[in-house]
Amino acid sequence: MTQDNPLQIRQVNATRYVTPLREGGSMPAIIEADDEFLYVLKFRGAGQGTKALIAELIGGEIARKLGFLMPELVFVDLPVGFGQMEGDEEIQDLLQSSVGINLGLHYLSHAITFDPQATEVDATLASKIVWLDALLMNVDRTVRNTNMLWWHKELWLIDHGASLYFHHSWNNKDGNQGFALIKNHVLIKKATELEAVDAQFKGLISDEFIESLVDTIPDNWLNDDHIFENKDEHREAYKTFLKTRIANSQSFIKEAENARLSLI
Repeated sequence: MTQDNPLQIRQVNATRYVTPLREGGSMPAIIEADDEFLYVLKFRGAGQGTKALIAELIGGEIARKLGFLMPELVFVDLPVGFGQMEGDEEIQDLLQSSVGINLGLHYLSHAITFDPQATEVDATLASKIVWLDALLMNVDRTVRNTNMLWWHKELWLIDHGASLYFHHSWNNKDGNQGFALIKNHVLIKKATELEAVDAQFKGLISDEFIESLVDTIPDNWLNDDHIFENKDEHREAYKTFLKTRIANSQSFIKEAENARLSLI
């Protein structure tokens, strides 16, 4: 774990492997922890490594800060030998490579996948979600994979692991780059209130919050980027990106608005 945990993200210990979720490319799983709750566990040993966990943490906690319904995120300590009775060799390899701190999302039992054809989303909520995903450069909230759940008659956001995709190569990391893929967003056609949302949301994400959020990333999630001299420099890159992108939000909402108009 990082020496600091400014956002006070809880840490739990994995106690039981319940079932894999094979529809996800990184093969997350439902596990039980020592607080007796079930979690969807995102593994550090999966294909995208700890970068996907960092994106999940940053994206999920920014969503929560903005008032979206988000399952609780927890750090999950996976002990050596966890799930050793699981017969699948691929899963065994994944578990062995994920010993240590992983990321869990509280499991929303009996939630159903959001279907834009079955559930109406108003313009305000659609605009808020598009604003969030434009900020995060989230490539994975499309018609094919909405990454939203309908639970207790409310819309919940999940799975931000495909956000911040630039950090897989750290190209154009200053936060000013465009995000043309916003045109594929499942709610882009309904996002008619982006200017009003921008005026509301910009003030909710302070520099202080960004500092605390990035400082919450566990130290050993920052080990695999050799372009940085140390972890402090690595953290600073995330902070600079987020601060710059929020300060220049007019650029990404204009891009989203142009994408919406092109689809009408």
